[in-house]
Amino acid sequence: MKSVPVWIWYTALRVVLFAVPLAVLLAAGVDPWVSAAVAALFGLSASLIFLRRPREAMSSDLYAARHREKPVVRSDDQEEDAAVEQRTAHRPTDAAE
Repeated sequence: MKSVPVWIWYTALRVVLFAVPLAVLLAAGVDPWVSAAVAALFGLSASLIFLRRPREAMSSDLYAARHREKPVVRSDDQEEDAAVEQRTAHRPTDAAE
């Protein structure tokens, strides 16, 4: 069984850190705009403090994906390259008029 990617856990935890304070503030009867602003500030602060490991894991995964030594080869790359080369080979050249 595959483990859940880090970015999904991080995103889910960030949503929870926003949604729970928002629900509590709205249930307490606070104005929705104020509730949203306070919940956003709380979610940002709490994620910076408590979600350091998932954030670092996610950033290292992104760095590894962007800096691969060998590019990812897809199964249809050769077919696409051949089709492009064939199309450019059959294109008539513009002769001097």
